[in-house]
Amino acid sequence: MFRFVLRRLVVALPTLLMVVTVAFFMMRAAPGNPFETNRKLPAQIEKNIMAKYGMDRPLIQQYATYLGGVAHGDFGPSLKYTDKSVLQVIAGGFPTSLEIGLSALTVALVLGLSLGVVAALRQNHAADYVATAMAVLGVCIPTFVTAPLLLLVFASMLGWFPAGGLNGPRSLVLPVITLALPQIAIISRLTRAGMIEVLRSNYVRTARAKGLPEHEIVLKHALRAAILPLVSYLGPACAGLITGSLIVEQIFSLPGLGKGFVTSALERDYTVVMGVVIVYASLILALNLLADVLYALLDPRVRLA
Repeated sequence: MFRFVLRRLVVALPTLLMVVTVAFFMMRAAPGNPFETNRKLPAQIEKNIMAKYGMDRPLIQQYATYLGGVAHGDFGPSLKYTDKSVLQVIAGGFPTSLEIGLSALTVALVLGLSLGVVAALRQNHAADYVATAMAVLGVCIPTFVTAPLLLLVFASMLGWFPAGGLNGPRSLVLPVITLALPQIAIISRLTRAGMIEVLRSNYVRTARAKGLPEHEIVLKHALRAAILPLVSYLGPACAGLITGSLIVEQIFSLPGLGKGFVTSALERDYTVVMGVVIVYASLILALNLLADVLYALLDPRVRLA
């Protein structure tokens, strides 16, 4: 298992370096700079500001300096948030995104697995058709449509939940539902497909021939093998939920990582955007590694290979 993890790490580190490199040069290629305002700054003042942040040096030198800082855990200062480092900006928004993302993932796993198992056990019956229809709807309707609809009905018309902001647990209900709905659809479809295939396998027929109860066959034998495709999907899905949805956090005015990323991108705050990209890429790589390890633990054939 140690060698298995080591091989994945050897692949992950160059991938992260490539992401950082591409993001760095793309940000610098964008027109303008972070210090442009409606009022033109005097040339000397702008020159002094650029020199303060090292942006007057050759691009390759800026890149080498930035990589050296990242290697030591220093993402540099924010160019827009006064007296704040990039890590402080990220630390301010990450807890909100983490809370919303983990809540949405929990809801999606519970409901998605349940719907998928029921649909597989009742294949070509009413329960299967209803679950499949719900899954198709969940995949087809994007979050930028779902979020305003939920706001209109449950916040504006019924007044059950706040329309935006972070004011206690009730303010998280609509964002969590918005994020969870597409994941419920995808998880239920993956679970249904995996369960149908496993329920037709020889070892499940053998378990039934031995007289084992149906619930024991489903939970102890079939479900473990059926969720293998789901484990692979959950790596990037979990990273996306934890780092926050850009659209959802904007619509619900939540002070999360996603909203901070959009604001920083519009204000050309290069260092904050780069920091969020690195955090997001690191999470994807780490959670994909975790998914690979879980896959190997659930399927001995992976370890033997």
